[in-house]
Parts: sequence; structure tokens; C-alpha cells
Amino acid sequence: MMFLRLYTGIYSSIKPIIYFIFMYNGMLIDVHMGEAKLINDFLTYVLFGLSLTLPVGAVTIQMTKQGLKGGFWHGWSVGLGGMTVDLILIFFIYFGFSSVINQEGIQLLMWLLGFFFLLYLGIQSIRESSAEFSVEATIKGKKSLLKSYFSGVMIAISPGYIVFWMGILGTVLASTITQKQSSTSFLFVASGIIAGILIHDVALSFFVHYSRQFLNQKTIKWVSIIAGILLIGFSIYFGYEFILELQSMH
Repeated sequence: MMFLRLYTGIYSSIKPIIYFIFMYNGMLIDVHMGEAKLINDFLTYVLFGLSLTLPVGAVTIQMTKQGLKGGFWHGWSVGLGGMTVDLILIFFIYFGFSSVINQEGIQLLMWLLGFFFLLYLGIQSIRESSAEFSVEATIKGKKSLLKSYFSGVMIAISPGYIVFWMGILGTVLASTITQKQSSTSFLFVASGIIAGILIHDVALSFFVHYSRQFLNQKTIKWVSIIAGILLIGFSIYFGYEFILELQSMH
């Protein structure tokens, strides 16, 4: 019943928006047939966005670590940081600025920043693993939430992440720009994909938040250590790509 009410609430919220977008462009001729098609298409892109986020990457690892330490809002803040970069990339694709971030010098800088930042996060995760953890404890102040948010942003502004989005997401979105009523098509596809990413981030944050109640100190310690090792592994990969990029410039 809870999920049914949640779906009904989400549907009721997005229904007027979808109607407005397509009526404005003269695309919603038959209300009943149009509604079924629009909802089906929208859900298809929601599932597409959800599938893009399922592979475990550095952002997911950081979300899990922060969620275990600080609860739902800290885990979700990391996801929001990553989603901020997603929205910026969508903006770049729409206005044709994607070539700017594909320049060699920009990519070189992003690989280097990614290397140092992920290395820092990995070492910090391992060091903090020995700290006492309490589910009832609350992470104090807005600074901590902002720190979680910006960690998501910093992880996401890596060439590997951007190439992934430009290659997969960019192909889907760019194809809508060439279609008739391109602005509407682009907005429709992009909103569906972002909704899918949002569902993944919220679901993961909820799962981590509530499952941590059943984890003891030792388990959380090892999760933090493993997360740190994985983040250091990602940093080594970033450093390797930085060296390759540097060599290719000479």
C-alpha cells in the first residue's frame, strides 16, 4: 500500500507537467491515447536512467560509506553531488558545449584532481574505520552535509565519468535534438533519465540508512576499510590515465 500511494503521488505530480509540455507543442491530440503513450515512454527512460546507475562506481561506494556513517541525508547528499554534474553535462550536450570538456588539457587536469581527491577519500575512509560508531549519533551541522555533497561532485567530475555520460547518455539525448520539436523531446528524455537516477539514489540511501541498524561495529569497520581500498583503487586508475594522457601529449 505504501508503494502504491507513493506511485500515485509521483504520477499525480508529474502528470500536469507532462500534459503542459506536450499540449504546448501540439503533440497531445487524443488525451487518453496520449496519456498511455507518454507515461509508457517516460517510464522507459526512467528505467534507462536507473540501469545507468546500477553498476557500482566510486559515487555509489562513497554514498554507501557516508550513509553508514551519517544516515540517509549524508548518503543522498553524495548522490545529489553526482546528479548535479549529470545536470551540468545535460546542459552542455543541449547547448553543444561538450567539445570544451573533451579538450586534452581539461581532461588532464580532471584526471589529476580525481587522483588526489579519491586517494584522500580512500585514506580517510580507512583511518576513520577505527572510530566508534553509533546509529543514534547525529552528524552535526550543515558543513558535514555540504562536505558529503561536494565529495559527490568531485568524484563525478572525472574524465571517466564524463566520457561514460557523453558516450551513452549523450548519444540518446543528442538524437532527440535532431527530431521535430527537439526541445520537448530533449526535455522529456532528460527528465525521465534524471528521475531514474534520483530513484536509485533515494532507494540506495534508504536501504543503507535502515540496514545499518542491524550492523555491528566490526562489520561497519570492515565496510569502511573495503570502501577505502576501492576508492584508492579508483585513484590509482585515475593516476594511470593521467600518465597516459600526459604521454600522449608529447
